[in-house]
Amino acid sequence: MTCDIVCGGFWGDEGKGKIISYLVNKRRARVVAKGGVGPNAGHTIVIKDKEYKLRMIPSGIGGSHVDKLLIGPGVLVNPDIFLKELEMTETEGISYLDPQCGIITPKHIEIDTTDKHLTQIVGTSGAGTGPANQDRIRRVLNLARDVDELKPYLLDVPHEVNKTIDNNYPVLIEGTQATHLSLFHGTYPFVTSKDVTASSICADVGIGPTKITDVVLVFKAYVTRVGEGPLPNQLSEEETRRKGWVEYGTVTGRLRRAAPFNIDLARRSIMLNGATKLALTKLDIIYPNEAGKRHFNDLETETKKWISEIEEKIGMKFHFIGTGPANVDIIDRE
Repeated sequence: MTCDIVCGGFWGDEGKGKIISYLVNKRRARVVAKGGVGPNAGHTIVIKDKEYKLRMIPSGIGGSHVDKLLIGPGVLVNPDIFLKELEMTETEGISYLDPQCGIITPKHIEIDTTDKHLTQIVGTSGAGTGPANQDRIRRVLNLARDVDELKPYLLDVPHEVNKTIDNNYPVLIEGTQATHLSLFHGTYPFVTSKDVTASSICADVGIGPTKITDVVLVFKAYVTRVGEGPLPNQLSEEETRRKGWVEYGTVTGRLRRAAPFNIDLARRSIMLNGATKLALTKLDIIYPNEAGKRHFNDLETETKKWISEIEEKIGMKFHFIGTGPANVDIIDRE
């Protein structure tokens, strides 16, 4: 039995979808279950040169052994986005959501895009997740079981995930956003509307922590964040462009602010998530000459030195190192 959970170590945008897309085949996962907040965060994955930008469907769409893609009861769902992605990914028949998933309505999106505190202070994505979670706390939020168009896609996700684990089939749990956006552990008030560390992602899909084999924590070779809030050692937009670190948010389309890899943030994320394995993505952006390499010994001396120095400072090695956008562009040191 293996049940791995994949979470983000900085402020999101670390490439969790890529790591999941790689691990789903390596682990031969039968089920990929999504935790997290909802469609306010997206994953970009590339499979056989085709790019997918996903906000609802889990990133295991390219898994050759996958028979279920699940959205846990702790996740908010926008029915329109779910149904569009279902069609785009051609995963009808294997994609399901729990009846207890909360539903985002146009009212929630309107509040999220007009409320002065949310838009000008916090800098939310405008996806409606914060107002929807507020309604859930008040016990007035509609759930997936209340929406007719979703009824063909409802499934008891905790039961399905635990049954799969108990039958000794591999499972992957997909986290969204990242540690320093956690409502409890992040840079409050510039955070998301719930906790998104590994323990809460487990709760989102309905499994206990004893079911987890590995907590895979994903870091990017540099740090980015979208929206407001502190970013230590933030580079100017000019310097970000000069380094080639320019990125735009999958959901918002906003320019991501950037900074160099942060040792202190990484150490704290490792602690908060109880990480057992680490992944490093976008090495090819820092070192373009390393693009597409799949063996650590093929890396240039300077690159290996940079990686080793970070590993020594954070006290753990990177088991997976991304060297390009495709899900197979990985140095596997597991």
